[in-house]
This record gives sequence, structure tokens and C-alpha cells, in this order.
Amino acid sequence: MTVPAEPDQLDALEGEIDRWMRDQLAGNPVVRAIEAGVDGPRSWFVRVEGEERGVFPIRFWLRQRTLRYETYVMPAPEENEGQLYEHLLRRNAKLYGAHFAIGDEDALYLMGQLDNSLVNHDELDRVFGSLYVWVEQFFRPAMRIGFASRFSG
Repeated sequence: MTVPAEPDQLDALEGEIDRWMRDQLAGNPVVRAIEAGVDGPRSWFVRVEGEERGVFPIRFWLRQRTLRYETYVMPAPEENEGQLYEHLLRRNAKLYGAHFAIGDEDALYLMGQLDNSLVNHDELDRVFGSLYVWVEQFFRPAMRIGFASRFSG
């Protein structure tokens, strides 16, 4: 188990994440806005613009041992729940660093966490890029399964 970070270590890590966030806002065309502290101390809310999903959030929380992250993918399915969950569970087997999960109000999320000792600009890029690609890749097929009757005809 990872040793809990000391306050000065968390402060340094928070500063590194803040710098990465500023770089993203300045140079990444899919990042529309970043707000710090929305979900409590040492948290970030990133508003991302995709092609398939449109605008979606990615949230980050720095804790004593890990950087936790998640993104909302879609609301709870209206139909074909078993088929949709099977589809997403099969996708989970191919994902690295995140997994599909059921969150608040039975909505579907991609969630993951990274040991604080691994947090750096390259890993933040990998996490962000992976979440972005997976939302873009899996959103439309998941919606077509979970809301099939809205897409027919």
C-alpha cells in the first residue's frame, strides 16, 4: 500500500497538476474550461469538447495516496440494460487505467486512479487522452444499445 503523502508533497503535486492544467487550457483545442476547487480542495473540473459526445466533463481529485479521475459517459440506459452492461464489461477488459462503472443515478462513467508517485505531465497526458478517446469511441455505440428505440426508424 502506498504511504500517505505529507502536506508539502501534496502541495508540490497540486502545483504540478495546476501547471499541467494551465498548459492544457492554453494549448489543447479540446479543452474549453478548467475550474479548480469545484469538488473540494485539490480538485479540478475540465470541460472537454468532443465530436461524438459533444461537451463532457473530466474530473480529477488529488487524495493522500492517489489521483482519482472520472468522466460522465451517459445516463442510465432506458432499455437493453443487460446487453449494454455486457458490452461495457467486455470493453473494460481492454482498457488501461480506467474502467466503466455505474455512478450517481445509475449513470455510466469511466473512472480510474493513479498512484501519486506516478503523477507527472506524461501520465496526466496519457490519462486525459485515454479518457477522451474512450468517450469518443464508446459513447455512440453505448447510446445505440441503451436507447435503441430512439435510434430506430
